[in-house]
Amino acid sequence: MSAPTFDPTGSTDRNRLRGQRATVMGLGTRAGGVGVARYLANAGAIVTVSDAKPADALAGPMADLAGLPITFNVGGHDERDFTAADLVVRNPGVRRDNPLLDLARRHGARIEMELSLFLRACQAPVIGITGTKGKTTVATLTGELLRRWDPRTIVAGNMGISALALLDSITPDTPVVLEISSWQLESAIEHGLSPHIGVITTIAEDHLNTYRDFDDYADTKRGLVIHQTANDFAVLNRDDPEIWRAAALSSGSVAPFGAARGGGQDGAWFEGDALVWRWRGEEWSIPRPDNPALAGAHQTGNILAALAAASLRGATREAIIEGLAGFAGIKDRMEPVATAGGVRFINDTTATAPIAAAAAIRAIPGVRIHLLAGGADKGLDPSPLADAMEPRVSVYLFDGTGTPHLAAALADRGVVPVGVYGSMSAILEAARANAEPGDVILLSPGCASFGIFRDEFDRGEQFREMARAFAAMETGQ
Repeated sequence: MSAPTFDPTGSTDRNRLRGQRATVMGLGTRAGGVGVARYLANAGAIVTVSDAKPADALAGPMADLAGLPITFNVGGHDERDFTAADLVVRNPGVRRDNPLLDLARRHGARIEMELSLFLRACQAPVIGITGTKGKTTVATLTGELLRRWDPRTIVAGNMGISALALLDSITPDTPVVLEISSWQLESAIEHGLSPHIGVITTIAEDHLNTYRDFDDYADTKRGLVIHQTANDFAVLNRDDPEIWRAAALSSGSVAPFGAARGGGQDGAWFEGDALVWRWRGEEWSIPRPDNPALAGAHQTGNILAALAAASLRGATREAIIEGLAGFAGIKDRMEPVATAGGVRFINDTTATAPIAAAAAIRAIPGVRIHLLAGGADKGLDPSPLADAMEPRVSVYLFDGTGTPHLAAALADRGVVPVGVYGSMSAILEAARANAEPGDVILLSPGCASFGIFRDEFDRGEQFREMARAFAAMETGQ
């Protein structure tokens, strides 16, 4: 395997933090902000956390940082925390055009994010995975394949696991896999950083409420590989034209994946019922795994991307076979959570784009589906979801800023949704009243969660808890 293209000691960046005035902009309620604040404090920086949320909303993460020399300025932002800072580390939820970031820059501060700090400090070569759809599945599956080869494998990033929090457990040989969102990529691009192995799964409309347009969003996704060197690898979906444009942007070796290509081209391919890996004179194939967690046409690209990334990092054919067979699926992504009254409940809460919800419908063929959809607007065209409607699908809508657009698109196709509901309990009761044994109640909203729910994971947890409560009532437990 090629050597990493960055400082393998990881010491340079950490040492220069000592004594610096660092403002963490946005602690958030997930692990990333806590990991950043702890990393900076332990590196000797003078740390201030600035968050617009009140203290009671941040009680959990603030408690996690108790005992560290950190100042908390919450319930609003103080400009002095930005004009006096040497360094500002922004949460992915903070937009890149926030005026306070411009203010900090004008006063000489450098702007970072957790990903840029981590890529500089990490001792090991990193596999970074992004995409509109599939990035969590591919990151988790890649980790599973590598773990069968090397149990020390680390998987972190956008799935709510702080990479910086795991930094001290990483050696130069540790396999490291990161799921990376478009927002997290922004700082890596700004600072000229790319992972050693960069994987792009899909690019489709998403987050257009925070990007100028689709091209801006797609350019950010492709930015994963633009700072790669000749020692690096770009694993790219050959069947996605938007992704394949990145092949010309990386200075590394391009490893394509997708439908079979003639001439024995290097890459990962699906040929007949077999998965084929060809790379620099090596070739082997294995049967597609008979694993329900990887069933469906939409999973083929995910399997191939993970196979390619894990193989380039060093995983053996045997480890890949074991990992594919043992993969158990992912929480919040097409997750079967309960069966009650003969009705299956499937949690796909992270399908926050119409194209993702449409894929969920296609992944459950031949049965009646009661789809829970709608929510907060992301500036996306709802047509992909509306176009996926079939007579077997009934739609129940959450209240939210994006719901009227979805309802209008459904109406254009003759689909009449059931109500608009302001809570998980109300929408589930409505769906249960119409569901019959053999049906599926599917939470796959095609919209963001904000408004009724704290985030998409809160939405999924409420669905999971209520579905399991229905099942428990049925069994008397």
